[in-house]
Amino acid sequence: MGPTLRIGIVEDDAHLRADFTKLVTRNDDMTCVGAFATAEEALDALPFASPDVMLVDINLPGMSGIELVRRMRLGATTPQIVMLTTFDDATTVFDSLKAGANGYVLKRAVLGELIDAIRDVASGGAPMTSAIARKVVQYFRQRGPAPEVETLTDREREVLVALSQGQQYKEIAADLGISINTVRKYIRTIYDKLHVNTRLEAVNKLGR
Repeated sequence: MGPTLRIGIVEDDAHLRADFTKLVTRNDDMTCVGAFATAEEALDALPFASPDVMLVDINLPGMSGIELVRRMRLGATTPQIVMLTTFDDATTVFDSLKAGANGYVLKRAVLGELIDAIRDVASGGAPMTSAIARKVVQYFRQRGPAPEVETLTDREREVLVALSQGQQYKEIAADLGISINTVRKYIRTIYDKLHVNTRLEAVNKLGR
């Protein structure tokens, strides 16, 4: 088993916050390093908690979850970020992705999906529906590719296009006839060549 994932939670509903905390601590490969009711509390604690992954409610009292993501992205070290949302609202979710979130999950989803989303972003993935992925592509489509894209091999470009279409690692692996670990290696190389850290940033390079 790999190192234990350090998880932070920002959720203003006390019952949900407790449920998410219990869910995380129930898994041997995770530990909860902080559960906060507001974005302000989370920002104060982040330097000490050092989470690997943050679960962030989009609609928070005071500072919004989207603004929290923007501020976290300005930090020296940035955790992977999964947004928690009540509704599959494309505009709000997309705004959070533009701010720097890595993916999102619906609060009403099966609890196992939340754990899958945490593990997904921790390994470089970006859980999002195809509808949101299409919105991402449309947002960047009007612009040509960044010069760095020319440094990608044909196979790396195939993987990047698949990412832009919202495909998950297992789908890319199946389509290209390679293993999920090989997909992860390609994506790490792509991120290095494009000088990015998230799927959205990579797709931005493809269609800027």
